[in-house]
Amino acid sequence: MCEEIDGIQLNFASDKLFLLNLLLAFLMFGIALSLKVADFKRIAESPRKAFAGLISQYLFLPLLTFALVIIFKPCPSIALGMFLLGSCPGGNMSNFLSHLAKGNVALSVTLTATQTILAPLMTPLTFAICANIYEPTHNLMESININTVKLIIEILTILGIPLAIGMFTNYKFPGFTAKIIKPIQKISIFLFLGFVIFLFISNYDVFVQIIGTIFILVLLHNGLAMAGGYGIAAAFGLDFKDKKCITIETGIHNATLGLIIWANFFPMLGGVAVVAGWWGIWDLVTGFAVAITWSKMAKKSSEV
Repeated sequence: MCEEIDGIQLNFASDKLFLLNLLLAFLMFGIALSLKVADFKRIAESPRKAFAGLISQYLFLPLLTFALVIIFKPCPSIALGMFLLGSCPGGNMSNFLSHLAKGNVALSVTLTATQTILAPLMTPLTFAICANIYEPTHNLMESININTVKLIIEILTILGIPLAIGMFTNYKFPGFTAKIIKPIQKISIFLFLGFVIFLFISNYDVFVQIIGTIFILVLLHNGLAMAGGYGIAAAFGLDFKDKKCITIETGIHNATLGLIIWANFFPMLGGVAVVAGWWGIWDLVTGFAVAITWSKMAKKSSEV
């Protein structure tokens, strides 16, 4: 069974990789345009809140992912996909969902900004550590000749350059940035959705074949991530607005980045892409469900 799943290859032409990397550069550039110095100053103003959020993302989530892999022992390519998504930073959608949930939006923006800055290093490093410690994924990476050091350097370059350009543009040309940021972010979302839809349609049979294998894993992974984020915020003694924010930040991840890393380094492992693609869909389902529930609760409490 695992040999069959690990051997799945999606219909993705390698000549489209250059265009996909341009999409990633465009995406990271757009994210960087929204980063402001004030977002990072809030870390010093509320270090306990920021620390709780970063602990949830960079310590709890990788440990949770590793524990789920150890317990359920999924096929190596599925485990690799879980490690990859568990290493990706939160997405800008978490800021909107925190706003919808009546959570601490300022904290959400700060955490997203910090994760974005750290992503070029922390995403490949966290992924490489998890993938190499777990023997089946380590063996799989060796079998497809993935050099861990090269992977870290290449991801650092692919993410770091557009991120630096975007931050420089925002810092030097704030007026110009204010004019282009919304169109660029909207185009980024449109391009990502177009890529996911194209990938799904082109590989419908594969998704149908493997969805039963990954559905429960992704559900547990995402659900426990959110529950753990809430628990860590509670352990740090944070208020309800902060708990809502860290819950969402821990559960919402940049699946776009996961899919593009897959296309660059693991295009022969379709299982990795299916996990990333399904997580990108499912975390929005749970994110909106949780945010809308909390929004209704806040509305009811204000009416009392």
